[in-house]
Amino acid sequence: MVSEALASSATHARPAEPAAPAIDLLRFNTCGSVDDGKSTLIGRLLYDSKSLMDDQVEALERSADLTGGGRVNLANLTDGLRAEREQGITIDVAYRYFATPRRRFIVADTPGHVQYTRNMVTGASTANLSIVLVDARAGVIEQSRRHAAIAGLLRIPHLVVAVNKMDLVDWSEARFNEIRAEFEKFLPRLGIKDVKFIPLSALNGDNVVAPSPHTPWYPGPTLLAHLETVHIGSDHNLEEFRLPVQWVNRPNRPGDASLHDFRGVSGQIAGGIVRVGDKVLVLPAGVTTRVKRIHTLDGDLPEAFAPQSVTLVLEHDVDVSRGSMVVRTDALPGGGTDLRAQLCWMHPRALQRGRKLLLKHTTATTPVIVSELLHRLDLETFEPREAPSEFALNDLGEVRLRTAKPIFFDGYATNRLTGSFILIDPDTHATVGAGMLHAPAETVRAEFADYTI
Repeated sequence: MVSEALASSATHARPAEPAAPAIDLLRFNTCGSVDDGKSTLIGRLLYDSKSLMDDQVEALERSADLTGGGRVNLANLTDGLRAEREQGITIDVAYRYFATPRRRFIVADTPGHVQYTRNMVTGASTANLSIVLVDARAGVIEQSRRHAAIAGLLRIPHLVVAVNKMDLVDWSEARFNEIRAEFEKFLPRLGIKDVKFIPLSALNGDNVVAPSPHTPWYPGPTLLAHLETVHIGSDHNLEEFRLPVQWVNRPNRPGDASLHDFRGVSGQIAGGIVRVGDKVLVLPAGVTTRVKRIHTLDGDLPEAFAPQSVTLVLEHDVDVSRGSMVVRTDALPGGGTDLRAQLCWMHPRALQRGRKLLLKHTTATTPVIVSELLHRLDLETFEPREAPSEFALNDLGEVRLRTAKPIFFDGYATNRLTGSFILIDPDTHATVGAGMLHAPAETVRAEFADYTI
C-alpha cells in the first residue's frame, strides 16, 4: 500500500495537524474503458486539491513536451511505466495517496483494457467506492458495463458514474440524462444501492474539485465534495467479531517486568467489535476463553473494532498460531472444506477441473483442489452460461473448491475480508485467481467448539 508519509511531505495545501480527531480513510478506484480519462481524472484531483509535492509538479512540467504536446499531462502522475506513456493507456494498477482537511484517500487507477480485467479486480478489491468513467461521446459501452458488473460482484458499497469529456458534447444536459438512463436500466441487477452521477471534464477540471459554470442544470456536488462526504462508517461489518491471527506476540524481554511473560495474539480485526471480558472462541483449537486485555501501540483499550490492528491478551494460554481465528461465541462463522465461490481467473494458463492450488484466506494458507466449474458469467447479459470446460484469463464464474483442512469464513456479502481469498500456483507462487465465497451452509461444527477452559 502507499505510505501515508507521502502526505506529510506535500507542499501545497495540507495544514498542520495538531492534536485532532483522526479523520477516516476512503479507498476508491477509477475504472472504465480505454481513454475514458481515468488517469487524467486522478491527476486533476491531486493537482487541484493541492496534494502534489514540488518535485512532482516539476517532473510534470519537464515531461510536458515529451508526452503532453507542450501541455502538462496530468495522466503521467499515475501512468509511470514507459509503455503506458508511449501508448497513452494504463497497464498496471497505480496507487496514490492524498488528503484534504476532511478525509484521507487511497486511490487505485485501474486499467481499462479488457486484457487487464484482472488488474481492475485487484485494484477494486479493497475499495469503499468505485468511479466508473464514461466518455460522453461514446456513451455506455461494453467495458463500462463490465466494470460496473465487477464493482457489483465485489460488493463495493458506493458507485460514482462520472460522465467525462462533457466539454466535447457542449455540456449537453440531454446527453448526460441519456447516459444516465441507459446506466439505470441494468443497475438494479448489480445490487449497488448508492449510485451518484456527475458530469465533468477531467482535462479542464470542471466539477472535479471546483463547480463548473458550464453545468447550471446540475445541482449536485463536485466529485471531490462527494468523496469527502460519502458515508462509509457502516461499510465495515460491526456485528460479527473476527480476528484472523497474524502472529503470536512474545516480546521475551526479561528486563521489562510488564513484558517478561507477555503473550498476545496480533492481527487486524476483520469484523465486529471486541471488548475486555468478552467470551471468545479460538479456531481451529475449539477452545473458549475471555479477553483479558486489548493492547495497541498507543496503550490498552476497553474495546476495539474493525479495521483496527490490535493484540489480544487472553485469560488462558490457548494453542494458537498464524492462520487461527478468534471470534465471539455469540456470532460464529461458517466452517468446512467444501466451498462455493465466484472466481476471477487471472492467469494465461486456463483453469480446469481437478487443478491443485493453494488457497490463501485471511492469514491461513491450505492446499485446495478445484472440484467443479459450475458456470461462467456473461458480462454482457449478466447471465450465467452453462458449465464450461475451463476458465480462460479474465473469466468470471462460479466454482466449487475442496480444501485440505477446514477454513472459517463468512459469505462475501456479509464480510468482504473473511469472505474473500486468492489462489496461488504452488510451483511458481504466482497469484492466479481471486474469489468471493458464498454464504456458508452451516456454522462451525461442534467438534471445533466442544472444549472449554
